[in-house]
Amino acid sequence: MGILSWILLGLVAGALAKFIMPGNDPGGIIVTIIIGIVGAVIGGFIGTQLGFGDVSGFNLHSLLVAILGSLILLVGFRMIRRAS
Repeated sequence: MGILSWILLGLVAGALAKFIMPGNDPGGIIVTIIIGIVGAVIGGFIGTQLGFGDVSGFNLHSLLVAILGSLILLVGFRMIRRAS
């Protein structure tokens, strides 16, 4: 995928992950995009390792994998933040 597609997928995945798991997290739209992009990478890696597939384009499967990765990233971020 092109960089613009990754940013768009990251924006959508990050926004949906924040909608599913609301909370008092710092950051605005840029942090949401970064969470979505990194979440897509995490989700793609985990999905590939478990045999579910990866983030291969802008489709429903890739969006679900990216949202799952974003949720995992949010949970990890919140656990680290609580420990400090």
